[in-house]
Order: sequence, then C-alpha cells, then structure tokens
Amino acid sequence: MDLQLLNWPAVIAAAASAFLLGGIWYGPLFKRAWSREAGVDPAAPPKRHPAYVFGFAFLLSLIAAIAFALFLGPQADMHGGVQAGIAIGLLFVVTSFGINYLFAGRSLKLWMIDGGYHLLQFALYGLIIGA
Repeated sequence: MDLQLLNWPAVIAAAASAFLLGGIWYGPLFKRAWSREAGVDPAAPPKRHPAYVFGFAFLLSLIAAIAFALFLGPQADMHGGVQAGIAIGLLFVVTSFGINYLFAGRSLKLWMIDGGYHLLQFALYGLIIGA
C-alpha cells in the first residue's frame, strides 16, 4: 500500500493515543505496581532526558501506527480495526513480551501490566484508524 493513501491525521492521532493511554496506565492506574515489579524507583532521577525518552517513544508509536494502518488497508472500518488491534496486541505483542519476560525472570504481574497496555494500545489504534 502507498503511504500517500494513509489517513495521516488518524495515524498521528493513533500514535498520540498511546501517550494518553500510557499516562493513565503507567500513572494513576499502575505506577506503584509497575515501579515495584520493574524494579524502578519512581523518585530517582531519570537515566535519560525526558525529551529524548518521550520523543523516541512517540517516533516508535508513530512507526507502529503506520505499520498497523498499512496492515488494515484503506477499507478498514472501526469494528474490524478494533478486532485486528485486539488480535495483534494479544496474539503478537503480548505473547512476545511473555517469552521475553519468562527468560528474563520477570513477574506475571509485570507482564500483565505491560501486556495489558499494549493490548489496549493496538485496540485504540484500530478504533482510531478504522473510524
């Protein structure tokens, strides 16, 4: 598919939705549990400048949203987009994280927090791009 055929406002909105979701998910919902399970001290100074982290994270979210829009194609609808997002989030992303977390000795709780975020991330991508 040609990149010019993409609905760029929807793709950018989908990428931005990952930040809104992440702010809620890793903020008030799971900040304490995620920090404890990931071994991160939320009071410690950041290892990298926040502009670098957020800028690179947005770039990666944008790449994922572009790839997802290409996967959906130009005839995508909201229902099919959400279904595809759930399928990709659950069957590709969450399972891949599970493999890594098993070998890294990470907890089931951390896998569920991170996996749940990415499952919802791709469902949102499908909702926004499909709409």
